[in-house]
Amino acid sequence: MSDRAPQPVERRLPTEESRQLVELVRDIVSKEIAPRAADEEEAGLFPREVFTLLSEAGLLGLPYDSAHGGGDQPYEVYLQVLEELAAARLTIGLGVSVHSLACHALAGYGTEEQRAAHLPAMLSGGLLGAYCLSEPSSGSDAASLRTKAVRDGEGWVLTGTKAWITHGGVADFYTVLARTGVEGPRGITAFLVPGDAEGLDAAVPEKKMGMKGSPTAQLHFDGVRIPDDRRLGEEGQGFAIALSALDSGRLGIAACAVGVAQAALDEAVGYATGRHQFGRPIADFQGLRFMLADMATQIEAGRALYLEAARLRDAGLPFSRQAAMAKLFCTDAAMRVTTDAVQVLGGYGYTLDFPVERLMREAKVLQIVEGTNQIQRMVIARHLAGPETR
Repeated sequence: MSDRAPQPVERRLPTEESRQLVELVRDIVSKEIAPRAADEEEAGLFPREVFTLLSEAGLLGLPYDSAHGGGDQPYEVYLQVLEELAAARLTIGLGVSVHSLACHALAGYGTEEQRAAHLPAMLSGGLLGAYCLSEPSSGSDAASLRTKAVRDGEGWVLTGTKAWITHGGVADFYTVLARTGVEGPRGITAFLVPGDAEGLDAAVPEKKMGMKGSPTAQLHFDGVRIPDDRRLGEEGQGFAIALSALDSGRLGIAACAVGVAQAALDEAVGYATGRHQFGRPIADFQGLRFMLADMATQIEAGRALYLEAARLRDAGLPFSRQAAMAKLFCTDAAMRVTTDAVQVLGGYGYTLDFPVERLMREAKVLQIVEGTNQIQRMVIARHLAGPETR
């Protein structure tokens, strides 16, 4: 409608290699992802072939060590790649973030033998992962999980149900947190479970308001046998591993949220500069100009926040508080920006002919996954004022 095409985000990248990497991502997005995103999301089609392509291009293991098939990229680069992917299709951006989360326990806490045996295929060998922490009765209170892993000779037997698992039923491997000891966080251990393990079944995927192309399903573990060499870290260390993974994963969600918001802003600007009412573009009206300015400001602030947290992580400094802030701010901003984008387009924004209604539906889930935004506020407050008194 407008001849004012959206301009690519101007990114401050640390190396020429990272600039070329982002250009590669943009090329894949323009040719393989964006043209099919709307139709495939509406049809609920999972784009497994795109994840295979991303793996072949070295984009599924960017923040991990090249010795095991990773990309050796700092988190500030990896997150900007996620933003580009999520702007085109959240199913892809969030899927890459979840895959990276699923690799975290092995990469960070596995033995050298475990990493050598499994990481190359996970990072660049075409495999796709999922992360299994939540359960039907333990979401925000993850330390109360009930899935059990019981010692049986030289291995373990897993029994229980996991819920809200992205890539549930289609993943090649699952990082699973299960109870091996006492109640509470000290009795939890992490395991690497093959997707085709006997006794592992996925329920029918949830019917969701958004991200219809991304399967979210319960997983049932009915006496799944796992050898001890697939236990990650020490017994009872699983909850600490999970929290460490979530700090990084929350930055992935923040970057995806900024990507969704940026896509909505681009649509709103294009529409507002091309749509004429009362003899002039509606972008000439101050009310809409101020809306667009506020939307752009929220996006820039969110991007700066997640990048600052990523740079702390890259420097080996504490970043848990900043990760919670980034996840909170960026996802809330995405919800506001996408809602405003629908308003800018008016009646057209409420139709399937324009992508902003899909972006608004997708933004909502980002306020929920990997710790609701109420949990993020609790995390931030604990950093400021200490633990709550009982």
